[in-house]
Amino acid sequence: MAADENVLVVKRALFDELGSFHGLNFEPERYLGALLSRGNNFFLPRAQAENDPTHKQIIPYALIVHGGKVLHYVRGKKAGEQRLVAKGSIGIGGHMNDTDESLFAWDENAYRAGVAREVNEEIALATTYQDRVVALLNDDTTDVGRVHLGIVHVFQLAEPNVQKREAMITNVGFLTREELLARRENLETWSQLCVDSLERLLATPSLL
Repeated sequence: MAADENVLVVKRALFDELGSFHGLNFEPERYLGALLSRGNNFFLPRAQAENDPTHKQIIPYALIVHGGKVLHYVRGKKAGEQRLVAKGSIGIGGHMNDTDESLFAWDENAYRAGVAREVNEEIALATTYQDRVVALLNDDTTDVGRVHLGIVHVFQLAEPNVQKREAMITNVGFLTREELLARRENLETWSQLCVDSLERLLATPSLL
């Protein structure tokens, strides 16, 4: 975590006003118009945001998919979020920050560009793909989840050509739903929630 990193947040009160939920919500269009309105999101220092449940950090969580299989990896010891080290994951993505653009807040176009940049920082996609927003993800039962709000994307790849770029990403491979269910207990909480509804996530058409 960079000492001076600023991350994109919204007020928890806005999320509650729009309709808080636990787990996955398959109506992201109900939320993203407000969450990605420039009047409603802004940046806070990450060190502050990680311990402030009155705000939700906006986190894209991209499932990388080919042929019905989903990219799985294990977070190594260099992972930025120490609370998730050694956990399996099917989500690529991370905090939206202001290092590339001097914006006080983000609209949908800036968000989409940020997602593509974040994914390509962690893995190299040597193929074309379709990016769909399919759900929102919230889990207030853990310290990590309480201060984050996930936007679940499905990156449907034309070819399974993926290479890791981050040292924290280990044991990379495409797994079937059955293989992921067999590893469920070793997955981070967000990935468990996604695996439990994987068929619906992969079948959901683009909503945005």
